[in-house]
Amino acid sequence: MHMQNDPATDLAAQLPRLEALARQAGDIAMGWFRPGARTTAEVTYKNGGSPVTEADYAVDRFLHDNIAAIAPDAGWLSEETLDNVARLTRTQLVVVDPIDGTTAFTRGDDRWSVSIALIDNGRAVAGVVHAPALGRTYAAALGRGATLNGAPIFVSGRASLAGARIVAPRPLHPQLEQAGFSIAPRVPSLALRLAEIAGGGVDLAVAAPNSRDWDIAAADVIIREAGGLLTELEGAPLTYNRPRLSRGALVAAPKAIHDESLALARRATKDL
Repeated sequence: MHMQNDPATDLAAQLPRLEALARQAGDIAMGWFRPGARTTAEVTYKNGGSPVTEADYAVDRFLHDNIAAIAPDAGWLSEETLDNVARLTRTQLVVVDPIDGTTAFTRGDDRWSVSIALIDNGRAVAGVVHAPALGRTYAAALGRGATLNGAPIFVSGRASLAGARIVAPRPLHPQLEQAGFSIAPRVPSLALRLAEIAGGGVDLAVAAPNSRDWDIAAADVIIREAGGLLTELEGAPLTYNRPRLSRGALVAAPKAIHDESLALARRATKDL
């Protein structure tokens, strides 16, 4: 009897191709990046004042045109493409942030990334967060573990929150330091900041409300495969391909301290 393949497993198997695409996309963006100096790319501003560059658009076009070979039946959601609600009718979705951390990119700060995730039935099943200027590529797929530059990574082995190293919004720093936590530097790219939790260098990340799915979907599967959880404050697993793209406050932490981390974040973010 012929067994039908599981679509989520099929998508997960595309991870090497997804990584290759992310690297190519990063190479395109690097054409405009100047370490420590202003980008050569033309910069314009969206409603709300956030910058977008010709590099963002070039990467967006490249990924849109090439990812169909990997996920032919998937819808498309990108920070730099007008959202089309037709995606809601698809069971699979590609979620892209062509350059996460555009402000950093424009200033010559190397802490930006290309973020790509594949979604099946609302769940992130493969993701890549590629930081070309740092030479770092985080990747993961369902059941395949998480890697940094090809080597397996895991969340920190911390068993309790006491003395944890935390990355959090600046308004929370005084109360966290007072409670005995050490504050890790805040990386401008949220995707990269969250991926660092998967690598175990930081124990816990709290992100302010209002991130978008393209900031977090790839990091979500990377954290999960590394032994952690990324959730909103109520603690349920995140689902994607919803009409609403913005998120509440987020918490990323190893599974062992996630409940404790949620309780801390709920108290700390009351005033955010």
